[in-house]
Amino acid sequence: MRQGDVRRSTKETSIEVRVNLDGTGVYDVKTGIGFLDHMLEQLSRHSLIDLYVRADGDLH
Repeated sequence: MRQGDVRRSTKETSIEVRVNLDGTGVYDVKTGIGFLDHMLEQLSRHSLIDLYVRADGDLH
């Protein structure tokens, strides 16, 4: 399967992303920014990419 994951933590933010390009369109997205969540969910659903995204910290 074509998949990857990345984690990045700084003093201000913590981000974790997992992507499976051969997925079924399953998503679990929580960034704290509603519109970004919506757009990532639609990308996942319509392209059949599994997507997990978590972002915590400074959102500005």
